[in-house]
Amino acid sequence: MTPTSIKSEFNGHSGATLVARLDVPAGHVRAYALFAHCFTCTKDILAAKRVAAELSRAGIAVLRFDFAGLGSSEGEFASTNFSSNVADLMSAVEYLRANFEAPSILIGHSLGGAAVLAVAGDIPEVKAVATIGAPADVAHVVHNFGSKIEEIEEKGEASVTLAGRPFTIQKQFLDDVRESVLTERIANMRIALMVLHSPIDQTVGIDAAATIFGAARHPKSFVSLDNADHLVSKAQDASYAASIIASWASRYIAEDTPQGMTDTEAVRVSETGEGKFQNTVHAGKHRLFADEPVSVGGLDSGPSPYDFLSAALGACTSMTLRMYADRKKAALGRITVDVSHAKIHAADCLECTSEQQEKGSRIDQFERAITVDGPVSEELRGKIEEIADKCPVHRTLEASSKIVTQVSINKA
Repeated sequence: MTPTSIKSEFNGHSGATLVARLDVPAGHVRAYALFAHCFTCTKDILAAKRVAAELSRAGIAVLRFDFAGLGSSEGEFASTNFSSNVADLMSAVEYLRANFEAPSILIGHSLGGAAVLAVAGDIPEVKAVATIGAPADVAHVVHNFGSKIEEIEEKGEASVTLAGRPFTIQKQFLDDVRESVLTERIANMRIALMVLHSPIDQTVGIDAAATIFGAARHPKSFVSLDNADHLVSKAQDASYAASIIASWASRYIAEDTPQGMTDTEAVRVSETGEGKFQNTVHAGKHRLFADEPVSVGGLDSGPSPYDFLSAALGACTSMTLRMYADRKKAALGRITVDVSHAKIHAADCLECTSEQQEKGSRIDQFERAITVDGPVSEELRGKIEEIADKCPVHRTLEASSKIVTQVSINKA
């Protein structure tokens, strides 16, 4: 369990214990979001995990939980229906409100999307709702039962295979979804809405997105998840949907607060629990991912540590050149700096001192290529390399630095 992912439990409407996971961002929490998963899915479906990771990167904490009878939660799935899911969703809202903060953002996938549309208008703190592959008509889910519908009607229940797993569906489920109407709820909720849907969704057709979008009032947005399946099972599709939701939702919550520790501004890096190496980086108001390439076991969701180091050198070089040119009022076109990093043998380093070469060890070498597009004044021509070498990061990398480390153990 990573420090940013908290296992939680709360009682659902029937008293069953529902198991949840609260993904908390590093540093200041801007807002809380609640994610409702798809029919027969769990809180750990790829789409839910990716959305939680992206919102966390934006400073938004996300609670995702297993509905009764699914995943790790207690209860009998056969006894649940759409109304009970809606009631459990409200239980999750009350859990957040009592222990943290009521959700400002609701996100629902498939039938979970229908559930968040049903409750959004009843939660005064909610400012934005996003749906992924949601049906406009809750009864739409019945078509998944195929030829078993008649048996359910006659015998009161039947075993239905969904996503390769058997589930018992009772007649009360059919009756409940047939009585659930969303369009009026959507029209009256007066909350910012984003509808994400794939035009090739074979489970919930694209017409459902059009109905939801048409029923809603502005502000509303539509995003096409081109080539994605209903479960958004491909990593690139899930990441795209997650990044869009995170960016859009940020518009409707408070601005981020800079990360600071005591009187000194600090950069905070924390594990996310996703993949082997993924970390969130919180620097001031800026949040991003650090990761490693897939080839070494990472998710490639952000720059590697050495990429960040190279970026620091490149950015500092460009800024130093620009500051010098501005101070001298000298013409200098657009600057581009390419930086690459490698480990080389000290003996092969022509620029190294004899002492470094004699050690026979491997050293870090950064190759920096500076390109200027446009005019260069006579004053600067021939001095660009000299000025670049005065960049503070350049000097830090070439000089000896002292790193002071403190370790704290937080007991669970």
